[in-house]
Amino acid sequence: MKADLIKVFILVLTTGQEFSPHWAIAAQNVDYPLAKEVRNDARFVANQLIIQYKPRFNVASTRQLRIIPAQTARMQVLVSGLKRHDGKGDLALASLSSGGGTLKQMTRLIQQVQKDPDVEFAEPNWRLHHLAGRATPAFPNDKYYQNGDLWGMYGDMGEPANPYGSQAAEVWGNRAQPIDCSDVYIGIVDEGVMFSHPDLNASVWRNPFDPLDGIDNDGNGYVDDRNGWDFYHDDRTVYDSPADIHGTHVAGIIAAAGNNGKGIAGVCWKAKLIAAKFMDFDGGDTVNAIKAIDYITDLKARHKLNIVATNNSWGGGGYSKSMRDAIKRAQMENILFVAAAGNSANDNDAHPLFPASYGNSAIVAVAALTSVGRMAYFSNFGKTTVDIAAPGDGILSTVPGLTGEPAYAFDFGTSMAAPFVTGAIALYAHQHPGSKAAAIKKALLTGAEPTPGFVGSTTSGGRLDVPAMLMR
Repeated sequence: MKADLIKVFILVLTTGQEFSPHWAIAAQNVDYPLAKEVRNDARFVANQLIIQYKPRFNVASTRQLRIIPAQTARMQVLVSGLKRHDGKGDLALASLSSGGGTLKQMTRLIQQVQKDPDVEFAEPNWRLHHLAGRATPAFPNDKYYQNGDLWGMYGDMGEPANPYGSQAAEVWGNRAQPIDCSDVYIGIVDEGVMFSHPDLNASVWRNPFDPLDGIDNDGNGYVDDRNGWDFYHDDRTVYDSPADIHGTHVAGIIAAAGNNGKGIAGVCWKAKLIAAKFMDFDGGDTVNAIKAIDYITDLKARHKLNIVATNNSWGGGGYSKSMRDAIKRAQMENILFVAAAGNSANDNDAHPLFPASYGNSAIVAVAALTSVGRMAYFSNFGKTTVDIAAPGDGILSTVPGLTGEPAYAFDFGTSMAAPFVTGAIALYAHQHPGSKAAAIKKALLTGAEPTPGFVGSTTSGGRLDVPAMLMR
């Protein structure tokens, strides 16, 4: 990627209002990808600015943007420089009463803020959205594996069979004991997760370091974060309503309990899922995504939990150096970042979709495969930027029903393909304890089954093959 980097101006796009995206201005001395980083639906939060300060600058000491003396801002430290291991200063969110509500205003604001010698870069707080289609309701409590609905889990020698499934069922069937991945932890950076669902309650993470007593016992800044944290509402409740369908659907693909006579089976049964909710049904933003990613990273650094990956079935907005840095912080803790490649049928090499296209070696970008072995019509691809394909069309998984009851539904999108890969990573970590992130990713990609349509369209040239991955 280095050969494709040039010094260019930061992209400032639209606000939360309905403006069309455009190229805009420069962040001095910051490398950005040459390829256009903006999708036509990119939006940012009006009057909010993410600012990365240089080392030793104390954000807490100021309420003003110094280059713009008249502009008073509410400054919130997102990542303290005192707690970072990457040598950078405070990362802060500046919330303004005005002055950043239009494209022209935001462009001018970033230009001015970046003149401050203590500022490394400034960028918008991008609006983000999940990457799934519309779910089709299904009846709850059927044995969906047996009736042929879970094609994404099948192999070519199972019953039922599908050669284009992930082959996960062949791993389950070749064991004397049922799969139990409860020694592996996965971060669900998404909407909330309905952990009361009978196929998910064995996978809920219960924080032993912070009992429910109204005190932040583990000192991570989140009081009583029993099952994770809701950064969208800034509270401990990680499931709010049946609107949390997307995160619940993703969770079931990864870790729904198998062989329990209920509904479906995930790739890695009973893996512990940590909810880092930063979106509602209408999406989320960059600031809360960074908080969610850093929350998972801190849990591993602070408590040495065996967190091997986060699932990130979302995207949108423009390039964000602060989010790229958050992914790097997770990488430093050996956490893989599994990302949906996008649903616009575009080449991500030419038209990047973030966060899948940041180019960090810890990112695994996933395209969507159909049940007949073809690339899904909607799936993004990229010879150098999308890694592997996985089932992503007609995928049945756990959801809350319309009135809050446990249910199951079909959905489609690279949002559904990514958790198949995340589940495979969890299964590999379970069967190969102590494996580093780089080794797991190498096993994933070298174990991919070569598939026409993905050769030349992904870095691996193929689709997820769980048994082959586990033998690497």
